[in-house]
Amino acid sequence: PGFPTPYSYFGQTTLNWEVDIWGRLRRSNEAARADLMAREENRRAIVLTLVSSVAQSYFDLLQFDMQMSIARRALLSWEESVAISRAQLRGGVISRIDLDQFEAERANAATRVAQVERQLVQKENELSVLLGKNPVPITRGYSLTAQLMPPEVPAGLPSELLQRRPDILQAEQTLAAATARIGMAKAARFPKLTITGFLGVASPALSNLLLSGSEFGAGGLGLAGPLLNAQSLGFDQRAVEAQARQVLAQYEQTILVAFKEVEDALVAIRTANDQRKAQQEQVDALRSALRVADARYKGGITSYVDVLLAKRNLFNAEFALTATHRLHLVSVVQLYRALGGGWSPTPS
Repeated sequence: PGFPTPYSYFGQTTLNWEVDIWGRLRRSNEAARADLMAREENRRAIVLTLVSSVAQSYFDLLQFDMQMSIARRALLSWEESVAISRAQLRGGVISRIDLDQFEAERANAATRVAQVERQLVQKENELSVLLGKNPVPITRGYSLTAQLMPPEVPAGLPSELLQRRPDILQAEQTLAAATARIGMAKAARFPKLTITGFLGVASPALSNLLLSGSEFGAGGLGLAGPLLNAQSLGFDQRAVEAQARQVLAQYEQTILVAFKEVEDALVAIRTANDQRKAQQEQVDALRSALRVADARYKGGITSYVDVLLAKRNLFNAEFALTATHRLHLVSVVQLYRALGGGWSPTPS
């Protein structure tokens, strides 16, 4: 009323500020920050898993390389044995059943060569995918037996290093977020005090809106409390508290699993090392037995069956030894992952 024209232009801004008496907004910020940190730890866990998977797949590949060498050497040896047996059969020295046994062993060696070749190529393809590349041949470095072993884990260090495991830190941040949401649910049951104000200018002409002198403004306090939904907010608080108890149980479970994985990796490294030494002694003994059996056969003291058995036992033991070499290295990788990413000889 009183404007010379029916048109009225105005600009207005409103400010609203809630007085955080009960800490609802502070707890909301804490929950959001904890959620962010939990997602960051989840990203670290993915990177750690990727690094461990690449290392383990590479050691698998080196194992297949050694087994391929053993299988081809075994196949060549059995082919030589089959050729000798055929000559002996023509000379009437051995029976047909002896030749059949040698040919069966040769076929078994050929089967193993094909099997290892398939596993080798498939492992190269798997490793290429982990590296983000199309399937290509993988360049090798040191052989399986020439890999350097890291220093031993000092006593008492695993418990300290567990504090940096991404899954434990993620569970801890998730628990912090759940606890903060309990405070949010409690604060939501109390009245909210807000300070509201607005400022503006008005003018019948848009050209002098800021110069019209028709400023207006108002401010006041607002108090809002839950009345009809008070019972619903109570149920919400109970639900949030139950979720926090669930997250706490998951946090405790994560810690227990972490200690289990560390202990499993430590005992795997120790026993794999002992197993590797014992199997190396077995392979050395079987090589000596093969030399003796071959010398006795050439001297006419024994039959070629002893040589056959010695070869079979030696090749099987060599295959088992490569698997133990790989197990030892993979156990180190598992310990690296269990400790959240490596360790130093002495605590830093």
